[in-house]
Amino acid sequence: MKKFQTLLYYCYSPIAEAEQFAADHLKFCKSLGLVGRIIVADEGLNGTVSGTREACAAYMEAIHSDERFAKTEFKIDDVEEPTFIKMHCRYKSEIVHSGLRDTSIINPNEKTGKHLEPADFKEMIGQEDVIILDVRSNYEHSLGRFKNAITLDIENFRDFPEKIAELEQYKDKKVLTYCTGGIKCEKASALLLHHGFNDVYQLHGGIIKYGKEAGGEDFEGKCYVFDNRIAVDVNTVNPSVVSTCYNCGTTTAKMINCANPECNEHITQCDECGTKMEGCCSAACLDHPRKRPYDGTGYYVKVPQPVHQ
Repeated sequence: MKKFQTLLYYCYSPIAEAEQFAADHLKFCKSLGLVGRIIVADEGLNGTVSGTREACAAYMEAIHSDERFAKTEFKIDDVEEPTFIKMHCRYKSEIVHSGLRDTSIINPNEKTGKHLEPADFKEMIGQEDVIILDVRSNYEHSLGRFKNAITLDIENFRDFPEKIAELEQYKDKKVLTYCTGGIKCEKASALLLHHGFNDVYQLHGGIIKYGKEAGGEDFEGKCYVFDNRIAVDVNTVNPSVVSTCYNCGTTTAKMINCANPECNEHITQCDECGTKMEGCCSAACLDHPRKRPYDGTGYYVKVPQPVHQ
């Protein structure tokens, strides 16, 4: 049995004095010895934390004992070691940035797409009147996506509202949205309904839950995750690799961050090119004076810059 776990979760639930809550919650997480990244906003929580099994159990118990977050669902992965280096808990305006000037036009607690459990999603994706919509960013869906899914050319989820007009032709279809853990779909499906789409659904628990409960069937490639694992396997039924090396075009499932910190681009890169390019996406980045040492993983811990008195 692995000693550590990683928890992925979110909860849309109003938090009074959310900025103070974030500061207090950071202290609580550190007291448990957890590491990870949590976003706190007036609208709720969005987090991934990692630590010992005991610490994770204590954290889940604390979250569920708070009536504001009692409905929170945790996606739990057993891991060999914690998947973060530090613990961050920050207050922001939204737990996932929607890109809306007026965020009040949608409220996932009031109106959102119909939630589909993995088994129901699996059954529906083969129907003729259905389209599957990936609401994640380019670097995420380039690594892995559902078979026949529609993907959008977006660098960040905040670009999603601008792309809705491109989906007008699907207004009379059943639109099945999906993302990593479900949080983006809460807002994406609500936005689609706001713009006149009639039959909108979302994969409850996202790709991660689908992998655990439905074997990940027909999800092609790997799933990008926001911790130092970078990518995880999803499909145990009919797995495949769909991503290619950014530099040479060969098939590879390995994703890295460019070694140039001023670029830091998410790219898929084969081991041969990784060695040759020292983890950089281009010759310009390879020659950059701030290029970070490449250890073969392509994952870099943010190191605070020294403060000169």
